[in-house]
Amino acid sequence: MRGTNLVRGFAVVCALMMGTGRVQAAEPVTIGFGMALTGNIAANGRAALIAMKLWEEDINKAGGLLGRPVKLVYYDDQSTPSGVPALYQKLLTVDKVDLVVSGYGTNVTVPAMPVMMEHKRLFMTLFALGVNSEFKYSRFFGMLPAGPAAEARRAFSKQFFDVAAAMNPPPQTLAIVGTDAESSRNAIEGALDNAKEAGLKVIYNQSYPPTTNDYSPIVRAVQAAHADVVYIASYPGDSVGMVNALHEVGMKARMVGGNMVGLQTTSIKTQLGPKLNGLVNYNFWLPTPATVNPEVLAFLDRYQAQAAKEGVDLLGYYLPPFAYAELQVLGAAVNGAGTLDDDKLTAYLHAHSFKTILGDIAFGDDGDWKVAKVVVEQFHDVQGNDVEQFRGGKAETILGPVSMKSGNLIEPYSDIVH
Repeated sequence: MRGTNLVRGFAVVCALMMGTGRVQAAEPVTIGFGMALTGNIAANGRAALIAMKLWEEDINKAGGLLGRPVKLVYYDDQSTPSGVPALYQKLLTVDKVDLVVSGYGTNVTVPAMPVMMEHKRLFMTLFALGVNSEFKYSRFFGMLPAGPAAEARRAFSKQFFDVAAAMNPPPQTLAIVGTDAESSRNAIEGALDNAKEAGLKVIYNQSYPPTTNDYSPIVRAVQAAHADVVYIASYPGDSVGMVNALHEVGMKARMVGGNMVGLQTTSIKTQLGPKLNGLVNYNFWLPTPATVNPEVLAFLDRYQAQAAKEGVDLLGYYLPPFAYAELQVLGAAVNGAGTLDDDKLTAYLHAHSFKTILGDIAFGDDGDWKVAKVVVEQFHDVQGNDVEQFRGGKAETILGPVSMKSGNLIEPYSDIVH
């Protein structure tokens, strides 16, 4: 027995001595973030999380980062900006995550920025519009195809107003309405610049509280202005309310839409069905001959299978490819630079272009994409609430940019929907 115990003891000591490096090397690289898993933008947040978990699975199958497995550490931000600072403090000081990314959207990214700046950490963000034009943070990087920060606010609506300016005869007047929140305010600021360039006179410009439930009075006020073009900047919950109110009131205008977040999401498309017809709205990605490749199609197959199980965005054309690509970029930077050091990663991200399922992505000096890739589309021929009519972008015509155009504007909006 004594000899057996000695052998066992010796084996344990050897294992500890030889395995210390392996244990340390096996500790995961942690990536922390908040995500909207409940609240008014949870439909998109939950879809993004599926994509991020698929990347986690893929990178670990490929050997992880720096030879270590990867672990996502995330919390529900409840779609509420006020709780975001404490959440990111916890990630940095309690969880001590190695890398940090934002949740989904401008409204929950802005309150995280001061925390990240205080801790001097690299911050990759997801669909946050025009954030760094104010903060000017050197370690900021944005996964948003709106181009440089100085142009991002205008990029969201540039194609919309280019289409408006090309109408025959040209429209004269514009009404603007949007929710009083960071994202919509940024979008409206850019829309005002684009409208001026398009020669449109703004005859109505009002905002409404994010807590609004009844949108009919808002739409009636817009209707009373009798504008040729109506530009709406709304978040998912109020986008649905606004579309329903447009139909209830019987909006009369030549062109209606703009920056209505949520209308890109499959669950909202199927909820609204034919009420979408005629709306002209921004988007970031649709499966077209100009955008598809084997990698993104393979991703969508896997995403859609998981989304069906979880009951979230069944097609995943809007946010999921970007959520996956965001972590592709971050992972490639870590392995390429061979470090988790924030300053070295910052330098590497600025100096390189990254291959993703969405194609090559490169960042400018401000941390945003060097090239804007925002599209504007129009819904048409939507019948009923079946998801299949939206598969492959069949019920959406791309009006711009010219390189991706798949059809022409149908107008006036009033004749299409009434």
